[in-house]
Amino acid sequence: MASQFAASVNYGLGLSKRIFYGKGTTAPPVPEMLKSPDEYLPTAPMVYAIVPDPAVVDNPDVPSYQPYVHGRCDPPALIPLHMCSISAEIDCCLDTAFVSIAGLWRVHCIMASRRCDCCVAIPMGEQGLLLGVEISIAGRSYNTELIEVEQMKEAPELAKAKEGQFLKFRSFTFKVPQVEGGSTLSIQATLSQKLVYHDSEFHLSVPFSFPEYVNPVPKKISKREKIELSVNTGTSTEVLCRSTSHPMKELKRGLGKLAFSYEREAATWSGVDINLSYAVFSSDILGEVLLQSPPLHDFDQRELLCLCLYPGTSDSTRVFRKEVVYVIDVSGSMQDLLISVKDALLESLSMLSPQDAFNIIAFNDEAHLFSSSMLMPTKVAISNASQWISNTFMGKGGTNILLPLEQAMNLLADTVNAIPLIFLVTDGSVENEREICNIVKSHLSSGGLSVLPRFCTFGIGQYCNHYFLQTLAQIGRGHYDTAFDEEDVAVRMGNFFTTSSSIIVADLSLNAEELGSFELFPSCISDLSSGRPLIVGGRYSGDFPEFVKLTGSLADGSVFTKHLNVKRAKDISLDRVLAKRQIEVWTAGAWLQESKELEEKVGRMSVQYGVPSEFTSMILLETVIGKGAVEQKAFMKEVYDRMSFKKLIEWKGRKAIVLGTLCNGFGNLEATRKNIKPGMEEPKPADATAIIVNAASTCCSRMMDKICCMCFIQTCSALNDRCTVMLTQLSTALACFECLNCCFEVCDCCSL
Repeated sequence: MASQFAASVNYGLGLSKRIFYGKGTTAPPVPEMLKSPDEYLPTAPMVYAIVPDPAVVDNPDVPSYQPYVHGRCDPPALIPLHMCSISAEIDCCLDTAFVSIAGLWRVHCIMASRRCDCCVAIPMGEQGLLLGVEISIAGRSYNTELIEVEQMKEAPELAKAKEGQFLKFRSFTFKVPQVEGGSTLSIQATLSQKLVYHDSEFHLSVPFSFPEYVNPVPKKISKREKIELSVNTGTSTEVLCRSTSHPMKELKRGLGKLAFSYEREAATWSGVDINLSYAVFSSDILGEVLLQSPPLHDFDQRELLCLCLYPGTSDSTRVFRKEVVYVIDVSGSMQDLLISVKDALLESLSMLSPQDAFNIIAFNDEAHLFSSSMLMPTKVAISNASQWISNTFMGKGGTNILLPLEQAMNLLADTVNAIPLIFLVTDGSVENEREICNIVKSHLSSGGLSVLPRFCTFGIGQYCNHYFLQTLAQIGRGHYDTAFDEEDVAVRMGNFFTTSSSIIVADLSLNAEELGSFELFPSCISDLSSGRPLIVGGRYSGDFPEFVKLTGSLADGSVFTKHLNVKRAKDISLDRVLAKRQIEVWTAGAWLQESKELEEKVGRMSVQYGVPSEFTSMILLETVIGKGAVEQKAFMKEVYDRMSFKKLIEWKGRKAIVLGTLCNGFGNLEATRKNIKPGMEEPKPADATAIIVNAASTCCSRMMDKICCMCFIQTCSALNDRCTVMLTQLSTALACFECLNCCFEVCDCCSL
């Protein structure tokens, strides 16, 4: 899909050379075909005109003579629209950023009397999730709405239709139907994404790098670019801003808070992403408990709570000794990914301290053990491991997860004075995932272990069951992460190994005995690592005390005790931050328990907070506006009927475009059995030279394609003289009877 999208944009840019902007006006430069098709993928919010018929490409304001182009573009070309304004509002709350981007795009490349569908592409940052979209066009508007699975049963066609889809780098795309040439689209998209924590700093990166060819023509048009950014860490300590990508003006500074703005008249649009890094200033472990009342119509009326724990910046904090077993999927579908996995694994081995221990299990249909016992990370052992990895990580066979996990648990059964860690890396699903979770639960509750092993899971691509991996990590007090694109695997996995294994406080528990009802999401608090803060949400009823005690274990064997301040959070979107966490935990529970009750709870919470889930679907609803709303609605119905636009579905009296479920899904057993590689579900891209014209829509056009193609010319050059004379005479005879003119007339009519 991504390669085909890039090829369509490349051809669309070629078609845009047909547009004449008037005397003395220079069109924005159109790049030549780049070395990597990925360079045509959106790096900021973009809108494209979908052009199946190249003859409609022209300036809607200054019509010009254009040579007629026969045929159709298959797949349709994508012409990037000119952008007239752009603004971004970003609210960083705890470890989550809520991003609202609004812009104006003009359909500058379609004749004024013609219409085209438009493709909206919204790239998202770290663990990005699209929360909503609002679109306004002359006479129409669209807004997104989440509907529960049970509601979809009222309209079965909703479950079958799906217009939204993801490209690489987590860019979400969907279509807006039948936009008139010369009109302007106003689009506002709301998203959430995670903040990356690295080197004791939070890092924000929002896709905001616009290509030069979206600059409007003529250049005298005013172009406004605006960014508003706020930070609320929920703490009562100073926040230090380290760096920004744009020259920000500081508006406000307070304990735990920052606010910036940036606005300018832009000659060209921003060519860099919005980047911000800041640190919560504390040398020691810092923690607070935030409380907030639920929204008025929340079906769960218990109070909200959030435990925030930051590791601090002190280098003297001791890290636990660890014994690590790496359980790596080497099935056939992992073949192209194993180079990245090897790099991350070898880097992790090199970072083990001398007192640590390690082992490696590679699995496909069988389990392949590097050593029968745990080994110290000496140079010889790591060298032998490197050679064993090269010989074993071959990418073949099926997927059996239970066997290697049982072997890993047996290897760590006798661990003392260390934290046992099991890292599971896979790209597939298996049928006995619930059985695996129950076996791990039984193993951890057996009582025969001096130290419980931590399960840390890493999923690659969309075929693995991410909720199985999340559940396994929650049961084992570990962490979970994922990489959807091959390019991200090495870096993300390397960071995951490092942060998950640098534990500084273990076996954390919150003393809340005074509360009548108390529930955390997840129920088991993960260990505190030096590489990431710990944010845990929950619900409670009763009177919360002014202080709460947090206890745990330190690496030197002493008991960790910290009395945390409890405060009411009035100026932070705590409900939005915690909603996604609660939905994910409940979704994993619904999957594990096969509970319809939990599914319904997830659906209700998803709709209430506007956070997509596995049990809700996002739709784009059309509203006809303006004075002539009735006439406009009738006209649009006529347009849709004439164009046979079947992707608009009636939902409660309004036209609806189904964007679908925007979450990860519960895995794909069939793809795992067939060893289909992540990303191979994408159709093969058409050759860039073959996209130009494909007139296979009618019988006449198919005949003309055979007559006019290069293959026919090459065939004629190989014919003898008698055949050539015969064909010439036949063509002359057909011309006399006006047969060829008839074919041309029919083809022109069919292409309208």
